[in-house]
Amino acid sequence: MIKEIELKLSAEKGFDTKHHHSLLKNKFKNLEYNSIHFELLKRSLDARKQRIIYVLKYRVYIDEKPDDKGFELKAAMLDSKKKVIIVGSGPAGLFAAIQLIEDGIKPIIIERGKNVKDRRKDLVDITQKHEVNPDSNYCYGEGGAGTYSDGKLYTRSKKRGSVNRILNILVHFGANKSILVDAHPHIGTNKLPRIIIAIRKFIIESGGEIHFNCRVTDLLIKEKQIKGVIDQNGDKYEADNVILATGHSASDIYELLYEKKIAIEVKSFAIGVRIEHPQHLIDQIQYQCDIREDYLPPASYSLVNKRDERGAYSFCMCPGGIIAPCATKNGEIVTNGWSPSKRNNEFANSGIVVAVHQSDFNEFEKWGPLSGLKFRESIEKKAWETAGKTQSAPAQRLVDFMHTRKSKDLPECSYTPGIVSVELRDVLPDFIVKSLKRSFKIWSRNMPKYMDKDAVLVGVESRTSSPVRIPRDPVSLEHIEIEGLYPSGEGAGYAGGIISAAIDGEKCALSIVSKYQA
Repeated sequence: MIKEIELKLSAEKGFDTKHHHSLLKNKFKNLEYNSIHFELLKRSLDARKQRIIYVLKYRVYIDEKPDDKGFELKAAMLDSKKKVIIVGSGPAGLFAAIQLIEDGIKPIIIERGKNVKDRRKDLVDITQKHEVNPDSNYCYGEGGAGTYSDGKLYTRSKKRGSVNRILNILVHFGANKSILVDAHPHIGTNKLPRIIIAIRKFIIESGGEIHFNCRVTDLLIKEKQIKGVIDQNGDKYEADNVILATGHSASDIYELLYEKKIAIEVKSFAIGVRIEHPQHLIDQIQYQCDIREDYLPPASYSLVNKRDERGAYSFCMCPGGIIAPCATKNGEIVTNGWSPSKRNNEFANSGIVVAVHQSDFNEFEKWGPLSGLKFRESIEKKAWETAGKTQSAPAQRLVDFMHTRKSKDLPECSYTPGIVSVELRDVLPDFIVKSLKRSFKIWSRNMPKYMDKDAVLVGVESRTSSPVRIPRDPVSLEHIEIEGLYPSGEGAGYAGGIISAAIDGEKCALSIVSKYQA
């Protein structure tokens, strides 16, 4: 007999496995059996009521053998005649490569940035020298934006593919097994690099290729059929199938497609700010306590304003985290957030963003499908100019933002290049400012301490998703005009995070596999 049982336990008992097993055995005390085994399927924290609890879902095997067959990742013998070029080594690109290797097809990854180790120097230069390497930064390089930006693995895209498969692959390459059961799994920026390195090793040892410092500058196309790509050095990489997985910040790829008159489309996206509070304050709000107990994780939150006709919401909330400088070129300010695996920094930050639609940037309509991109760039440039033309970011205390006044001083902030006091209405369009104000007012009714004097807004949060979609056939996943070109992941407008991007990369790879098998 196999049963699935839910346990609701006090927070201090959430990780007490012996206690869990004792409770489960007690449920079957009147049943005669020879063996009993327990498998934890899911664990989530519920802090919505005064009594904080963990909800655990167990599978119990009574006189049954658990399925001990673990996840296996097997590399097939690669067929030298079958190869696929993958542009970009983010989640979509890496997981596409893994899938191809499993099916005996050689992946050739072309990555504009550097490997994980060499990339670190460029991240330091952004912080200390305020210099951005346009090919190696928080967004570009081995592993993509996710490598040094947290590793949150929560997704709502469960109908698109196997989330468990992606999580199991990450565990195979070194992630903690807890991501298989946690409701909101998280790896941590400090642990992601070694996982990415392990994936690289697997790809190369299996017969695949990875070329760093190779920025794609042109596509080889003949009679509406992709034939390969050319990098900035003029080197050609030839193949009849190319997966374009460049991420949502690769504006030069959108411009290349536009110049070559290859179909792209405007897409809605979101822009706003990063808000940062002391972590202990968020703990007090969410746990309704003075001091968070050690058995509770640093508190997080999720906010949505649906009353406003436009809508605003929190994005990429980072408990115990840091605000990071994520510009991809000099002359712009872009922020994002990340947390280490222990989430033990003293601040909590989150993106607070407002929906942006095509009608909001009519002044850029001459750019056609690039109009959203140009609108986004104009705001990032204005943030840079307003804050002093360095990587120091424009900032304003939340209470001052609500009262439309410049902050006389600013609280301590985790954004290491520094923050500069400005009025954010000089950076953001009026419709975003108004929506943010309405939303903060609504949220503070349920979370009064959220409007704390030390809460600070840091601009701008502008890379939540791509402002461009690269259209593809819904069945074959090939570009609607170019045979063999597979737009994939966040940069193509079909994903929004590590898991969904990885799933989308796999789907594109499987489409190519089916083509070879036809």
